[in-house]
Amino acid sequence: MRVLFTCGGTAGHINPAVALARMFQERQENCQVLFVGAKGGMEERLVPKEGFPLETVTISSFWRSLSPAGVKHNLQTLRNLHLSRREATDILDRFQPDLVVGTGGYASYPVVHAAAKRGIPTAVHESNAVPGLTTQQLAKIADRVMVGYEESREHYHDKDKVVVTGTPVRDGFFQTRKEARQALGIQDDRPLLLSYWGSLGAEVMNRYMVDFFRLAAQQPPTFHHIHGAGRDFAQMEADLQGTALPPELQLREYIYDMPTVMAAADLVLCRGGASTLSELTAIGKPAVIVPSPNVTNHHQERNANVLAQQGGAVVLLEPVCSGERLYQTAAELLASPQRLRDMSQGMSSMGVPDAAEKIYDTLTALLRES
Repeated sequence: MRVLFTCGGTAGHINPAVALARMFQERQENCQVLFVGAKGGMEERLVPKEGFPLETVTISSFWRSLSPAGVKHNLQTLRNLHLSRREATDILDRFQPDLVVGTGGYASYPVVHAAAKRGIPTAVHESNAVPGLTTQQLAKIADRVMVGYEESREHYHDKDKVVVTGTPVRDGFFQTRKEARQALGIQDDRPLLLSYWGSLGAEVMNRYMVDFFRLAAQQPPTFHHIHGAGRDFAQMEADLQGTALPPELQLREYIYDMPTVMAAADLVLCRGGASTLSELTAIGKPAVIVPSPNVTNHHQERNANVLAQQGGAVVLLEPVCSGERLYQTAAELLASPQRLRDMSQGMSSMGVPDAAEKIYDTLTALLRES
């Protein structure tokens, strides 16, 4: 069996595909896997690191702008789209896949489109609550559309081909809170707050977190706090010079043991990326979500609102945020165990812990039908 996964742009598109690729290789004897991503994308670093071969196509986004720079960029994107179709065709000729699966990102479009035209079984997975432009277009031609939430069905014309699978989450997230706290060396009963704004961080939000740390350091800490600053780590360290941080308040550059830290946490401050929210729902972690305002079609805000409607999250918009507001919101929630339990139930109601299994079953059923 030959399975081609096409994805890219963000870890939220890449990680689910990696989890599925491993499952196929474990369960299908002599299964060959190929990844296809965008030239210059994050996938060029992440996919080979996971041990899978990667080929690339030349593809870029469309800008929603009529400025001279926007027009120039979109003309180049049109040229890239034409080139990527030829590149996708060449890849299909060489690899001869039995199944093509797109998990998001612009690279998915030419590859899945070319495969569908050849009659190769195709499927796309959309982890966002509301589909992006790529998924909207591919949903018209793919054999299956797999989505993260039941509420997502309404956004697709042909609901018969839509399957609610959830989004795969790495096994490490499913350790118990007690096990995770022991692994982190937390020996008291005070709750743990986890905060991060994506793998690279976010400058505006990290400036707020400097104020957050200053406020937290003014009194004996009532909770533990681990914050991942990403690329803003050095600036945050400089800004906090002169602020005596107790050991309960940890500022890290990256949180390399994220599954353990999230499993140990009682509350999470984060963005509204689909991958992060899938992890939160899978293990029932309450969250204060500040959606990024810099994503297409307000995806993160829409993702977050789905969880807020179920009572699992509090949503704060970036323009009305501040370090003081974040601190007050987190401190009040951490001091309310019953509220956290209710939020945890709300999160869990949206989670699909066995999402990888559901997707695998959906894809193997598609192969049997073909």
